[in-house]
Amino acid sequence: MSDRPPPEIGDAPAAARPSWPVVVWHAIRPHTLPLSLSPVVAGTVLAWVASGVARLDVFLAAALSALAIQIGTNLHNDAADTLNHTDDDSRLGPVRVTERGWMTAGQVMRAAHLAFAVSVLCGAWLVVLGGWPIAAIGLVSVLAGYAYSAGPWPISRGPWGELLVILFFGLIAVGGVVYLHTGTVGWPAVVMGLIVGLPAAAVLVVNNTRDRVSDARAGRRTLAILIGRARAVDLHGLLLGAALLGLGGLALLAPAFTGALLGLVCLPLVWRVWRGLRDAESSADYNAALARTGRVQVAIVLTSSIGLLAF
Repeated sequence: MSDRPPPEIGDAPAAARPSWPVVVWHAIRPHTLPLSLSPVVAGTVLAWVASGVARLDVFLAAALSALAIQIGTNLHNDAADTLNHTDDDSRLGPVRVTERGWMTAGQVMRAAHLAFAVSVLCGAWLVVLGGWPIAAIGLVSVLAGYAYSAGPWPISRGPWGELLVILFFGLIAVGGVVYLHTGTVGWPAVVMGLIVGLPAAAVLVVNNTRDRVSDARAGRRTLAILIGRARAVDLHGLLLGAALLGLGGLALLAPAFTGALLGLVCLPLVWRVWRGLRDAESSADYNAALARTGRVQVAIVLTSSIGLLAF
């Protein structure tokens, strides 16, 4: 473990620092944001198909709140992983602005707090509409955002991250959106939550498989470290395959959901993405597999949503 202090913004020569828009772009990790929007889209489409009810104000408030929580989690993780020496100059993944010295840990932490405050502000309207269940979901989601990298048992340092991603990015997010639109939550919301959450968990599997050596050196015990690379790759394929099977399960629940089967057109994409992770050797290979896995989730959500609306 390195004993060097976390970098301050002055550590990066002025000529080496990008412009502020570029720094902010890297800090918020835009490639992760579709993971937060996907359950909002899926839940809204499901509510419309099931009941003919979908509110624009619910969609917009939920989308903004989800984005703000994701950005806050990303920022907090950026600063925390530099402070606890998980991230250093040997990092294989995308840029972390605190580790590069482009921003101080304090600046990034304050930005994270602001993002979480925005999520609470946007969520306040949802609480007015949905009452205490939505208040509970919002509170737990913000706490989970902080707990991902902080607290006595940071989520990112243990083996439960993938399970919690399925829960928060899938079941809770989709179920909460459906509840806000319709006032009820049934089995279709549960199945759609899994369809959305399983690929999101696969993204984390790729991330942790890529970082397993440096994470182990930093004292982490992620699932990828515990089960090894080969089984992590198998888990990645299992999660993506199970999401596709979920489309069939949704179609079996009611004739109105048969259109979700359009999402099966993503099967060749799933195969190529899994094979890319299986064959990954370099940091660039893993980062490409990470981005492509995120696009798989978006593709499944968009194609199944189009099918639900069209058929």
